Amino acid sequence: SDRGEVLDSASPTLAKLRGEIRVAHERLMSRLQRYLTDATTAPMLQENLITQRDGRYVIPLRAEFKGRIKAIVHDQSSSGATLFVEPLPIVEANNDLRELQLQERDEIRRVLAELSALIGENADEIIWGVESLAILDLAFAKAKYAAELNASEPLLHEMKDERRKKEIHLSSFIFHLLQARHPLLNSSTVVAIDFDLPENTRAVVITGPNTGGKTVALKTVGLLVLMAQSGMHIPAQSGSQLGLFHALYADIGDEQSIQQSLSTFSGHITNIIRILKHADPRALVILDELGAGTDPQEGAALARAILAELIARGITTLVTTHHPELKNFAHSTDGVVNASVEFDLKTLRPTYQLTIGLPGRSNAIAIAQRLGLDLKIVQAAKSEVHPDDLRSDKLLDDIRKERNRASRERDKAIKARQKTDELNRSIEKRLEKIEDERREVLAQARAEGELEVAVLKQNLESLKGQLKNARQPLEVIKKIEEKIQGMEEKAEATVERRRSKVVEQSSTVNRQSSIQLGERVRVGTLNADGLVTALGESDAEVQIGSLRVRARLVDLERKASDPSSVISEQSSVASRISHLASSPGMEVSLRGMLVEDALDALERYLEKAYGAGLPFVRIVHGKGTGKLRAAVREALRGHTYVSSFEEGGSTEGGEGVTVAMMRS
Repeated sequence: SDRGEVLDSASPTLAKLRGEIRVAHERLMSRLQRYLTDATTAPMLQENLITQRDGRYVIPLRAEFKGRIKAIVHDQSSSGATLFVEPLPIVEANNDLRELQLQERDEIRRVLAELSALIGENADEIIWGVESLAILDLAFAKAKYAAELNASEPLLHEMKDERRKKEIHLSSFIFHLLQARHPLLNSSTVVAIDFDLPENTRAVVITGPNTGGKTVALKTVGLLVLMAQSGMHIPAQSGSQLGLFHALYADIGDEQSIQQSLSTFSGHITNIIRILKHADPRALVILDELGAGTDPQEGAALARAILAELIARGITTLVTTHHPELKNFAHSTDGVVNASVEFDLKTLRPTYQLTIGLPGRSNAIAIAQRLGLDLKIVQAAKSEVHPDDLRSDKLLDDIRKERNRASRERDKAIKARQKTDELNRSIEKRLEKIEDERREVLAQARAEGELEVAVLKQNLESLKGQLKNARQPLEVIKKIEEKIQGMEEKAEATVERRRSKVVEQSSTVNRQSSIQLGERVRVGTLNADGLVTALGESDAEVQIGSLRVRARLVDLERKASDPSSVISEQSSVASRISHLASSPGMEVSLRGMLVEDALDALERYLEKAYGAGLPFVRIVHGKGTGKLRAAVREALRGHTYVSSFEEGGSTEGGEGVTVAMMRS
């Protein structure tokens, strides 16, 4: 079962044993219950209950009545005031129940052993199935997480070997991340970054103010690399590309430890030593705040030396720092690019936007001035800065403004494209709907055309037979031949959907009186003429050649008599109908009647229907329990007036209606 219990249906023996256990248990409980309700023994009991001790059912006897009930003592309460005893007359019943329980245990073990053996025989297939399910489960989990992150599939590239002069050089890794987002930050508020590196880039030096987003940018890139190489979609724009790394090493955060006598600087250096020992050209190294935690001059020199070593060994490296010396190093070294995070001086808040190709500024003097530091002190600080540095800062600001303007224009273009895509999808859906409607109209027109062709072919065969057997004057035969030729042309014509139109009153149409039995009418839906052979409240049966069809009264039009078109068979039908009794209608309802009353009413109705010459009738008996339906159909079977019967169609009432074909 769902709870891991062996079901009764596991084996016939187990089902039988559990049935016997239930009977034995009920018998035992019934006998013990007598001790609880008997006026003699009930006062001797501590409580009015049945409990268990060591798998035996017992009753709680008060200690002062020990010996008054002949019983086996199994246990006593902690206070000694209660003895849990098994009355001797109950021992045998307890034994029977216990034996059955042991047999049940043995049967369960046998079933489980047999099941385990079957599993062992198919262990390979089961293990393969479980592993396949694990793979599917992982794939579905990745897909669900990708949907939550609105992630897209990354394009992965393996780094290729370039052989030059018997030495192997590795081409640079690809970093082309568009609108990349940190997967653990709120997707509605996180600022996306573009991490798109130029070709042959080996290292990136990210600079900028504190809390500007440098570390988040490093973590975003590192996590997206790991997600992509784990077979996951990444939270970035579609078309993002990444290289395939064989290892990823990172030194992020403060690693100081009092227990290990490590300062912040010592912790960073310990990690960097380990990274330099294991990293190779197929690895990605991420270093946060390189050279921090010590003397700025020495820290900058050490950071520059470490970065130069990593670049010389061909290791892709991402670094954040505050040392201006590393900005100059990145600017003057091939394969190394500067990057920066932006800071809004008006709001004194970081924008978290990452700019590739431009170094960042600490903006310390500007921030101090905006926060209200004395202007005299600010001017003194600016005088200590080299003029070339001030000019370069202004130039960087101008370049950043132009790039921001271009970025805004790009965002507008992306939004316009998304709006266009949505409009195109909406138009495609509307076109699909129109196409479905068109196909439905064509299918309906085709069905109507096929029915019309079938009627025409029936008329054609009937007229051909009449022509062969008729002994009519030459003029009548010629008219019949012309009619046959017209019907053949009509049957061979292309079927087109008939459009509704207002039929003008002609000399051959007479709408002044209601349609009568034996009249010649035109069936508008079939565009064919025939004779009315039966009338109902809302429909009628029309004889069209040798074919009988049902049509609604609103679709029939009276025709004036045409002597030349009345053939021998139709005139005989008309003469026969003129002598028929009045029609009782094409439908009789027996719902709500008793079976005897319903059968009497059915007999009277069939007699009238046969006398009126109805070709078929509909008997409405309803669905209900099916008793009345069975009685009606049994009465119709072999009836004098009925040739056959069948269940009503889906539009006629289905099982609640029986259609009976009358004998001619």
